[in-house]
Amino acid sequence: MSDQTSAEIISAAEDFIAQHLRSYLRSGGAQGHVMDTTHAGGLPFGTHCLIRFKGRKSGRTMIAPLCYGDVGGEVAIIGSKGGAGHHPAWYLNLAASPSVDFQIATQAYRATWREAEGAEREKVYNMMVENFPFFDNYRKATSRKIPVVLMKPVEAIPVFSEADLG
Repeated sequence: MSDQTSAEIISAAEDFIAQHLRSYLRSGGAQGHVMDTTHAGGLPFGTHCLIRFKGRKSGRTMIAPLCYGDVGGEVAIIGSKGGAGHHPAWYLNLAASPSVDFQIATQAYRATWREAEGAEREKVYNMMVENFPFFDNYRKATSRKIPVVLMKPVEAIPVFSEADLG
């Protein structure tokens, strides 16, 4: 998949993503955690978390809604960017920081993170494909190694709000 095609897919999804984020934030996580992802080639009950991070250049606080999976007490997220030839901005910003905040439904955490490698990466990516089949299309659409990030909660924190956006 070309970056142009990926950009078209992302552009078409931006309104949906913005609405999803607003709903998640305004409800304190009561809405937006579980969503029907069949419109994107997923399953009817796709789970979504929020990650909160600082921009590595801007210093602004940003929040992104992402599909996630639970892997032995760690939360897995995938840096697919719809199969684009480059990493998503959230991943590049995360790579510049040793920690991240994440929210699942009505619970939020400060967390450490790490990138899965080798056999573990393949196992987690394949698990995510089972729950979110579109990740297989994204893997096939790019030659880059799509990051698999595992977040481990360290402490509970207040849930995110729109006021957190910088």
